[in-house]
Amino acid sequence: MSSVINALAVTGGKPEDKFITCFQGGRRHCLSLARLDADAGRLAGRLLRAGLKPGDRVGLLARNGIEWILVDLAAIKAGLVTAGFEWGKFSDSAPLVDRYALDAFYTESAGGSVGPALDLRPMIRDILEAAGDAPSRSAPDVPPPRFYGPGDITTIKFTSGSTGEPKGLAATVGSIASSLNAVQAMFAHGAADNILVFLPLSLLQQRYWVYSALAFGHDVTVAPFELAVGAAQATQPTVIMGVPGFFDGIRRQVESDGDVDDPDARRHGIERYLGRRIRYLWTGSAPAGSALLHFYNDCGVPLYEGYGMNETCIVTKNHPGHVRIGSVGQVLAGKRIRIDSDGVLIVGADWPVNTSYLYAAPGDSGKVFLPTGEVRTGDLARIDDDGFLYILGRSDDMIVLANGRNVHVRAIEEQIARHPDVHQCVLYGSGRPYLVAIISPAAHDLDRGGVLSHIEGVNRTLAKDDRIVRAVFAPEPFSVENGLLTSQFKPRRKEIHKALQAEIDQQYGAFA
Repeated sequence: MSSVINALAVTGGKPEDKFITCFQGGRRHCLSLARLDADAGRLAGRLLRAGLKPGDRVGLLARNGIEWILVDLAAIKAGLVTAGFEWGKFSDSAPLVDRYALDAFYTESAGGSVGPALDLRPMIRDILEAAGDAPSRSAPDVPPPRFYGPGDITTIKFTSGSTGEPKGLAATVGSIASSLNAVQAMFAHGAADNILVFLPLSLLQQRYWVYSALAFGHDVTVAPFELAVGAAQATQPTVIMGVPGFFDGIRRQVESDGDVDDPDARRHGIERYLGRRIRYLWTGSAPAGSALLHFYNDCGVPLYEGYGMNETCIVTKNHPGHVRIGSVGQVLAGKRIRIDSDGVLIVGADWPVNTSYLYAAPGDSGKVFLPTGEVRTGDLARIDDDGFLYILGRSDDMIVLANGRNVHVRAIEEQIARHPDVHQCVLYGSGRPYLVAIISPAAHDLDRGGVLSHIEGVNRTLAKDDRIVRAVFAPEPFSVENGLLTSQFKPRRKEIHKALQAEIDQQYGAFA
């Protein structure tokens, strides 16, 4: 179950007619997969000659770009372990080198110290500026092939940090390869495909699609989030990987452009932004909502929702011939799911990601990783008779009001967020007499009266205790930059509540 990673570890034999295109820093960097593979092989040789040894750690702190990908692939070829840190969350490399015992470091920052770690910036510049033919796998500047077993580690990934400081997780080769093989069996990515990736490469799953290109022979495009639409228009991808918030943003743009009641007109509107070659769209990491899914699926642009976590990798996925709107799909080969007595989803795997955290507070691992080798996800769920999984919300998102009433907030928040002036909605009220909605505005000139009327309309469909009594409008949209969204665009509830605590308290008056 490590053949996919072993294919990356061997230099040579990659297709000359398939390409990786990176949009970064105002330029477009395009390499054949053979060239990418060869440059990664050369870099791997230089890393080892510089004194790094298999098992040493290489840190990366950079935006999406060809440099990130070269370091990652070179590390696989050299037997090194990468640790990717989210750009924008960390400003200084030196503390990371010390905390995570890094032996080498790459950052796109021109200045700054990387402490005692080997600074990879000069080496990367030399590799990218070099020219010449792709070397054979026996060339002297390329290390001999490495062969990985399923329990070996190639990278340390980090949780999103939505519940505190990110926890580290050493990902096994078996978990990576089994996920890639299961996805390939569902979607059969091939020579005609070009997969667009724009979420941070520090998220391991985003690197999967580069691995997929090298292993299965298709094009891949990589861009930062802010250049995603331009990259799609320029390269005409067949597959786009994105969080629901991205696809909802496209929906809002299409709707603002004109009439979308006609399915053909809607499809053409989507194609103006995402290109005319879309085979399907992939989403996950946060709930998509049935209205968003129908917007795409009903006009012939399949948007497939799935489910996974850092601790489990991909667990379920809707895919061609196996789609149920509202569900997150059926379980992948090699994964097992069950619901415990508290209604929480438990996930098992033939090849687990791992069985404990690195760099976590005492007791954190035991809350998630069970003695059975399974993962307690913390998500409330159900499974229908056909094996489709439905996520009902997070167990810690359930609000218990002062009267003891349990309120599952996810569905209510989704209904509020359907208003065009609402970017996101987060409900507050644990231990309080009623619910308060915190509204992230979609625009600075939002129609507050219209939003409040929309909330009243939603209230009429809800039980008394589930109704929203008051609302707080955030001064600016929740974002990654202001610390109120994770890198996967999930609300950081504690931070949101803390930032607006005074305004929230005012909504309870004498009850505060």
